[in-house]
Amino acid sequence: MRYFCQSIHAYLLTTDYKKDKKTRKKLDASKIVVTFAPENNKKKKMNKKLQAHSAIILANTIFGLGVPVTKLLLDNWVTPMGYMASRSLGAALVFWLIAAFLPKEKVERKDLVTILFGGLLGFVVSQTLTAEALNYTSPVYFSLIATLTPVATMLVAALFIGERITSLKFVGVLLGIGGAVLMVMMSQSLGSGSNDLLGISLAILSVLTWAIYLIITRHVAEKYSPVTQMKYVFLISAIVTVPLAIPELPQNALYTSAVAWDGVVEMLFIVLGATALGYFLIPFAMKYIQATTVSIYTNLQPVIASLVAILIGQDILTWDKPVAGILVLLSAYIVTVAASKAKK
Repeated sequence: MRYFCQSIHAYLLTTDYKKDKKTRKKLDASKIVVTFAPENNKKKKMNKKLQAHSAIILANTIFGLGVPVTKLLLDNWVTPMGYMASRSLGAALVFWLIAAFLPKEKVERKDLVTILFGGLLGFVVSQTLTAEALNYTSPVYFSLIATLTPVATMLVAALFIGERITSLKFVGVLLGIGGAVLMVMMSQSLGSGSNDLLGISLAILSVLTWAIYLIITRHVAEKYSPVTQMKYVFLISAIVTVPLAIPELPQNALYTSAVAWDGVVEMLFIVLGATALGYFLIPFAMKYIQATTVSIYTNLQPVIASLVAILIGQDILTWDKPVAGILVLLSAYIVTVAASKAKK
């Protein structure tokens, strides 16, 4: 750019500038571009960052709302396996339809095996545990346990790939364990679920399973687009869960004459919003803002899930929930920041 401006300046010093009207017009236009392009680029960059922050806030709002909505579905419309089959089949159709309009991405056989295995572990097993957990405990307890995902991922990484746990990370782990233990202890007297201890235990298993999935698929996640990964993840999930859900079909009010519009809308929200839209918003946001920032925004999920669950009567506010919430949110924040510093 500097050399381009110098060339223009040199040309203006010649007497040919006045004679050559055609070239003069081009140069005048060029001067305008040179003068205003940096400002326009800066504005565009700021707009993209603003869009990225908006996208990640929307994604975490959707994910947060997904917890009480799932609880509504399980209480009124579907069994846990019926929920899994509906979500798997719906998401598979959505992602394969989207993939049909995108450039085809060739997946190596060994990577496909990893993606398919990851789908079985990260969706079929982990999300089945999630559905079962919400069947027994409240959305508040579940969402607080789910916040410990960064902590669980760090522990799994230390166990399987030898990632070092620093003193700061260790403090984060202790805080997270403290929050989880408080929820387990207080759930016996203050919990509002049918079996909070069982539900919390299943939620912990769900988080650990998801953490293992993240570690196993970390390399293929960098190689392929989210659409390519998700279409195979939900395909294998549908192949496994749909046959298991068919015998339970009469028990799923969503698929009987008793169905109502609220049940349909709730399932559409889970499939299109909490599954499909969320997976598009996060990769978009990560193009323009740091991964640490994206991770910190995930702390919105338990706040939104808890507020909505309490407002619609799925749970009650007791003293242990805010205290446990502070502990697990602080734990997730410390581990996320410590991981970011280690990369630098």
